[in-house]
Amino acid sequence: MPATDQDLTDLAADELAQALTLSWRELVQVTPWGDTYQALAPGGDEVEVERNYLWFKDPGGDVLCEVTARLGEREAQAFGLVRQPG
Repeated sequence: MPATDQDLTDLAADELAQALTLSWRELVQVTPWGDTYQALAPGGDEVEVERNYLWFKDPGGDVLCEVTARLGEREAQAFGLVRQPG
């Protein structure tokens, strides 16, 4: 069964949840940074996942994490923010 739009949305959300387990202190060591890798959607389709860590406003401040799950021309995105302590 081909991956649905909901499968892509769920996959992006799950990957974002994993990405947000990193602390701000860990993220500032690699921001800005991104990677792309292959993951499996619930139905077994191979999906491209792109994950990026970007400065939200100013370098050294809050870190924006964005995840995109793609299958062909279809994609779903999820975003999260890791706030600078203090």
